[in-house]
Amino acid sequence: MKTIISGGGTGGHIYPAIAIADALKQHDSATSILFVGARGKMEMQQVPKAGYPIVGLSIRGFQRNKIRSNLVLPYQVLASLWKARKLLKDFQPHVVVGTGGYASAPILYAAAKSKIPTLIQEQNATPGLTNRILARHVDTVCVAYQGMAKYFSKVKTVLTGNPVREDLMSLDKKRKAAYAYFGLTPEKKCLLVLGGSLGAQTMNESILHAVQSLSQAGLQIIWATGQRYFDAIKAQLTQQQQHHVKAYPFIRAMDLAYAAADIVVSRAGALTVSELCTVHKPTIFVPSPHVTADHQTQNIQPLVAQNAALMVTDHEAPQQLAQAVLRLIRSEAQQNTLANNIKTWAKPNATVDIIKEIIRLSKVTTTRSTITH
Repeated sequence: MKTIISGGGTGGHIYPAIAIADALKQHDSATSILFVGARGKMEMQQVPKAGYPIVGLSIRGFQRNKIRSNLVLPYQVLASLWKARKLLKDFQPHVVVGTGGYASAPILYAAAKSKIPTLIQEQNATPGLTNRILARHVDTVCVAYQGMAKYFSKVKTVLTGNPVREDLMSLDKKRKAAYAYFGLTPEKKCLLVLGGSLGAQTMNESILHAVQSLSQAGLQIIWATGQRYFDAIKAQLTQQQQHHVKAYPFIRAMDLAYAAADIVVSRAGALTVSELCTVHKPTIFVPSPHVTADHQTQNIQPLVAQNAALMVTDHEAPQQLAQAVLRLIRSEAQQNTLANNIKTWAKPNATVDIIKEIIRLSKVTTTRSTITH
């Protein structure tokens, strides 16, 4: 089977795409996969690191704060559509899969118009504009939340959950290795801080100001700061603090980071929410206020309502986040309640169910080809 996968701009679109690719390869090692992304975006580095080829399109999203720069957008769209059609002709995919972000629009649209089976995987409780538009043209929409019929055609929609990497499925035996990997002290509790693939300024500042009080409470910290904030944060940590605060621009061994964590503070991107449900860690979410339709808050509202997670808003974080962490780490009962409740939201078979839909669609290619000829 030959598959094109497209999605990017943020880790929330890229890592589900890579998880789907890995599962397709695991299902059949002869599967041929080509990624399509946007030039200059993080997928152009992350996808090759995962071992897959990628082609970049000269496409970008609408710039709300730079209206003049949007004058070239129509030309970029037309050029990207032309290149997308050429890629389809050259690669001859059986299925084209999109995981969100404007990079996926040209190739999904061109494939749908060429009668090539298409599927989009929507991670969030409130879908992005690209997937809302593409949903009118594609064959199948895999979703992670109930009630998505208000956005997508009910006959096209399949509830699967979000694809989660295989190495997160069993963490119980990894804790000792995780503490050794990060250089942690076995006798101390660990806080994991996740600001998303692009980092989170308010969260970072809130944790930085509270490092001393968190340390005095016996906590050590694994901290994914985001690339743009890493140097500044590292410079402000004293040498003594760096013994128990392990800051990284990006954490690659996420299975070990989750295995080490006793509690987690995190942005509420859909993929991270799904991972935290799978590893069932007591979590305080700080949803980003800078995303379309406040979808990070929508992603976690059902969990918060069911006492499966806590939430501190971005606005409240400077005054309340550290205190929320300290209250939670002091209450084993609350930690157990949150861990048990968030576990019920996990969908461990999500990736398998998405792969089943892709394979089903691949068989449609043969039918359509037979009809055409």
